[in-house]
Amino acid sequence: MLEWQWFSSFGLNNRIKMTQPTIISRGEHGISREQIDKNALKVLYRLHNAGFQAYLVGGGVRDLLLGLEPKDFDVATDATPEEVRGLFRNCRLIGRRFRLAHIHFGREIIEVATFRGEHSPRNKEGVLDNSGRILRDNVYGTLEEDVWRRDFKVNALYYNIADFSVVDYTGAMADIKDRTMRMIGDAETRYREDAVRMLRAVRFAAKLDFSIDHESDEPIHKLAPVLAEIPAARLFDEAIKLFHSGNGVRCFELLKHYGLLDVLFPQTAKALAQDIEYEVFLIKVLQSTDRRIMDGKPVNPAFVFAALLWQPVISKAQLSINDGVPYNQSLQKAIDAVLPAQLRITSMPKRLSLIMKDIWFLQDRLKYHNGKRAFSVFAHQRFRAAYDFLCLRSAAGEEVEKDCQFWTKLQEMPADKQQKALRPKKSLLGRFKKKKKVKE
Repeated sequence: MLEWQWFSSFGLNNRIKMTQPTIISRGEHGISREQIDKNALKVLYRLHNAGFQAYLVGGGVRDLLLGLEPKDFDVATDATPEEVRGLFRNCRLIGRRFRLAHIHFGREIIEVATFRGEHSPRNKEGVLDNSGRILRDNVYGTLEEDVWRRDFKVNALYYNIADFSVVDYTGAMADIKDRTMRMIGDAETRYREDAVRMLRAVRFAAKLDFSIDHESDEPIHKLAPVLAEIPAARLFDEAIKLFHSGNGVRCFELLKHYGLLDVLFPQTAKALAQDIEYEVFLIKVLQSTDRRIMDGKPVNPAFVFAALLWQPVISKAQLSINDGVPYNQSLQKAIDAVLPAQLRITSMPKRLSLIMKDIWFLQDRLKYHNGKRAFSVFAHQRFRAAYDFLCLRSAAGEEVEKDCQFWTKLQEMPADKQQKALRPKKSLLGRFKKKKKVKE
């Protein structure tokens, strides 16, 4: 039976420090309002004008200080979620574990979080299970308390819209200068509270090219298995962030280094241990994905997931093929074993798993270069994804180079010549011509 316990220090060993912060004035930090998303500024100013404290917080401030373009602009305030909703008609409150306000501007969302507070046994809005994992966390507090509830020091900087200063309670500015990630509080306890912080450490280190200091680094090796306790839907979201960060190769290397890949993609980790060449293929796929993201081209998580599970699927299919089972039946049987096992760890929408299956099944069909089967492959809605997958396999050394070259040349031809190139050879057509009956 699950035991719950109330908690108060969040791994900070009762070090909720009400010390005076370092205030970096407008002229010292170099952040300009012109660099801040216009919708984030609207939210900050409306909160401020309504009498609430309003800060740009976390990764947005960190990235601006590093000269990077932030992906997200998050806001922290002393207004409760309900008070935020009262100020914005385009606001929606989400989350049970962490109550947040999402303010919608078309497709863009500005996330607003109320300052988190220190927990006490009398307040039942903060709950841990017996392993130290946070189950509920809706205790509100002050800016001074909120700082110590954040994960890494470099994510605990606050840009104050009231005077355009940056507030630093933790020495985060020094860590940014040293290009180092340090956990706030006791790292092991903080990872146990929320194991996803280990994945965040990997993602930030890869994105920023920062090192993780020893005290924050060492517990990850030991605590990697704790990641299995995180809901599958949340791990799927985190996996997308890792591999669609534009730094997928580095994230992959760090996941392997810390043993996190063994928990996140156990079948992949096992396949890598058995087939060294498989890693070459995965690196090729992740390099391609990183380039597309850097070039502003669309990417689909189904492609990377298909690559991560390709070797587990094809290896299992080969066992059935060796027993005389037809290729398509063997492949389907392998998919039925491999995919559900992964979905229990990182769930995903059915539409993505269907794309993965199409990519896998089309790999064998791409060996046909003429006739009806070739026409149907070329017309398939997943042809381009399957073709890219095939050519990455070729680049990694698999014996499919001729197939890759054929389909590459075909796509470079004018449409009328493509049709001609795919037509069955005359010699093949002759085999199926009906013999004319001779009149007697």
